[in-house]
Amino acid sequence: MEYRVLGRTGIRVSEIGMGCEGFVEKTPEQIREFVDQMEADGVNCIDLYSPNPDMRSGLGAALAGRRDKFVLQAHLCTVWKDGQYKRTRKLAEVREGFEDQLRRLGTDHVEIGMIHYVDSMQDWEQVRDGEVMAYAKELLAAGRIRSIGLSSHNPEAALAAVNSGLIDVLMFSVNPCYDLQPAGEDVEELWNEKNYEKPLVNMDPQRQELYETCQRMGVGITVMKAFGGGDLLNSELSPAGKELTPLQCLHYALTRPGVASVMSGARSVEELKASVAYETASEEEKDYAEAFAKLPKISWEGHCMYCGHCAPCPQGIDVAAVTKFLNLSKAQGEVPETVREHYAALPRTAQECVGCGACEKRCPFHVAVIENMRQAAEMFGR
Repeated sequence: MEYRVLGRTGIRVSEIGMGCEGFVEKTPEQIREFVDQMEADGVNCIDLYSPNPDMRSGLGAALAGRRDKFVLQAHLCTVWKDGQYKRTRKLAEVREGFEDQLRRLGTDHVEIGMIHYVDSMQDWEQVRDGEVMAYAKELLAAGRIRSIGLSSHNPEAALAAVNSGLIDVLMFSVNPCYDLQPAGEDVEELWNEKNYEKPLVNMDPQRQELYETCQRMGVGITVMKAFGGGDLLNSELSPAGKELTPLQCLHYALTRPGVASVMSGARSVEELKASVAYETASEEEKDYAEAFAKLPKISWEGHCMYCGHCAPCPQGIDVAAVTKFLNLSKAQGEVPETVREHYAALPRTAQECVGCGACEKRCPFHVAVIENMRQAAEMFGR
């Protein structure tokens, strides 16, 4: 298992994480089987959006004696009322839900305290200025959470949260179809069939900005809905007009700027193993570029996907990395210090490009690589 640092938190998380869907409506024995498999495979990051009390208790029992081997992404503002999940912003309920969570999990802290489901600017502003954020800060100061996170499907609200400097982790829906959709407050629109009736071209610029801003500011991204709820894996349901493989979806998410871990929505141990298989898959099996270039309803013409098809460069330039640093700086309007230092550490820089065009011939998306190298050499001075 490969591990990544979760932004500025310093927490090391496995590339493949575990969503809590697989634990819901399972017996304690079945939950333990999941956790045993996770430990064996090195999967250490668990998302816990569901407030289901049986799930929390079952997981707590399974974690006993090995709690320190796992990173828990536990959600604030998600509670259990009248036998079902409820999102709340009422502080008394938020407190009660968090205390219940710790008690049932058998721990005195969680690594990530995730403010749950902020999908509108109005909601973000209320959270930012209200009791919920104050409570999250209180928990952080007391060491009961080690970082503050926020989950969202709306890039506008998510970007505002990231730019505020108040959050360290963003849980966001990342997949090649949702990334084409503009910001909106209704999450249902992300998979509404009517939004895919006409051919879609290139990533929504606000989503691109969100990922690049997260990387620049050190906000780690944990990914939800990498498979679009399973729709992307089914040719009849896929908004792209053609099915993709789980490995292609995982690789796409893990090559976005800022992304640290993808929460696999595995509902069985076999499905978890299928996601973990990403770690030993060949580059050909993970490669999404050729598949994306042939999707009937979507085009990424001229847009760098960081897929690596431009390699190898005869001059030894890591073209994808140079392009990523260029885009990060363009989004900022200047060269951030961290980007400058990362660029300076490259063994070969854009100024060494001889314009041979070998990269452009291999690019499935017909990116103007030579022009990007020229701009990068000018922007970074080398």
